[in-house]
Amino acid sequence: MTDAKHMNVYRIAPFYYIHVLDQNTNVTRLEVGPKTFVRQDHEKVLLGPERMLIIPPRHYCVIENPAVRDKNGKVILDSNGQVKLLHSDVDIRFAQEPFSLYPGEILKQTITPLKVIEPNCALRLRAVLDFIDDQGQQIRAGDEFLFHGPGTYFPRKEVSVEEQIKAVILKPNEAVRLRAKKEMTDRDGVERETGEEWLNRTVGSYLPLAYEEVVSTVKAYVLTDKKALHVRALRTFTDSVKRKHLHGEEWLVYASDAETYIPDVYEEVVGVVSVTVLNSRQYCVILDPVDSDGKPQLGKKKLVQGEKTFFLQPGERLAKGIQDVYVLEEDEGLILRCTES
Repeated sequence: MTDAKHMNVYRIAPFYYIHVLDQNTNVTRLEVGPKTFVRQDHEKVLLGPERMLIIPPRHYCVIENPAVRDKNGKVILDSNGQVKLLHSDVDIRFAQEPFSLYPGEILKQTITPLKVIEPNCALRLRAVLDFIDDQGQQIRAGDEFLFHGPGTYFPRKEVSVEEQIKAVILKPNEAVRLRAKKEMTDRDGVERETGEEWLNRTVGSYLPLAYEEVVSTVKAYVLTDKKALHVRALRTFTDSVKRKHLHGEEWLVYASDAETYIPDVYEEVVGVVSVTVLNSRQYCVILDPVDSDGKPQLGKKKLVQGEKTFFLQPGERLAKGIQDVYVLEEDEGLILRCTES
């Protein structure tokens, strides 16, 4: 690109450029090819010849300390003829005609392909500067929001990419447990407090919002006529059927209530309770039986005779397990003693 540098002649090819310092004025200017540049005695070539930056379609680069331009896109010079720069600022440039870097401009990020976001995916973005988005909405520094796929994300200097998230695929009898990272409104329009947890049971793909955190995926328990679910409340709350449960309260969920059951975030599964079956020649004694209101009758006993099928309620237990009845012949009898008045 140079021809006999000792002769001070630079042959600048098309799409190449050089930076020339005028040592009389200490101003650096840009010379763009194709041209033959003859260096004067008071001039010094600081850079080049360098190839222009060529950004192909669907690519971008980041320029630090970009030159100041007017509304027509022309570079603005100061009173000394030096290019004005936006120091400590950046400019993101996309596919365009080949261009040169003006003196002081720095290629901060090389030419990079644009990020393509697939369906059921999104980018979680954070604003680093206040700005107004394309919809005219005011975005404050620190706000987080999503860019949903499918689509191509065009970066901007006011926004940083935090992470790429994928949707959670929920099959039947599954739910996703979510936690709010700050005060927010969920997809159902419900106001959530910081740290609050809840379940989303919608079958299909679920893409968490910017301030939602996926805790885990919860699978349902399958209930039958022979199995029930023993559940305990971790705090006072109202369930999905508007029934209030107190902290520490325990109850059973039967197959008649639901064939499959997904515990709420404030419910703890104590265990699976199997059905107790008594035939016509069996009986049992239940200690601390539960009344019709679900309240334990501490210290009391309840006799249950077969044939009968039932579930032991939380807090109930059998005195001596399932016992066989006494079958007496005509010449036999039992001697009984009263243990309680």
